[in-house]
Amino acid sequence: MTAEQSTRQATLRRLKRRAQFLNAARGNRAGRSAFGLQAVPSREPDPGIGFTVTKKVGNSPQRNRIKRRLRAAAAACARDFVPGHDYVLLARREAISQPFTKLVADLGGLIARVHDTKLSDNRKSPGRGQRNPRP
Repeated sequence: MTAEQSTRQATLRRLKRRAQFLNAARGNRAGRSAFGLQAVPSREPDPGIGFTVTKKVGNSPQRNRIKRRLRAAAAACARDFVPGHDYVLLARREAISQPFTKLVADLGGLIARVHDTKLSDNRKSPGRGQRNPRP
């Protein structure tokens, strides 16, 4: 692997559009106490990452702090992300109090887990879809 390829793997695109987040929700999932991870193949060569922190997690300063911690953890694990995939981190309240080293270790483990084809808990079917289909 050349130096250009290694730096290319370290760059992460940001997911910004709602359609990208909805597409990732249809992919494989894995979770830990501080966050969940969704992964789906994409057409872009660089890996993409998005963050979701709902209002249930806390007030605005808490949500922003969690997002900063998750962005830093994603940057620390940038080489673990597989090119050609989109990832979404779903934050939970525990992300604010966990040690940063544990966040990084959990994220690295979850990245490997969503790409492990041997595990039976990975979702191979599309997402939930419409719950109450219209006639």
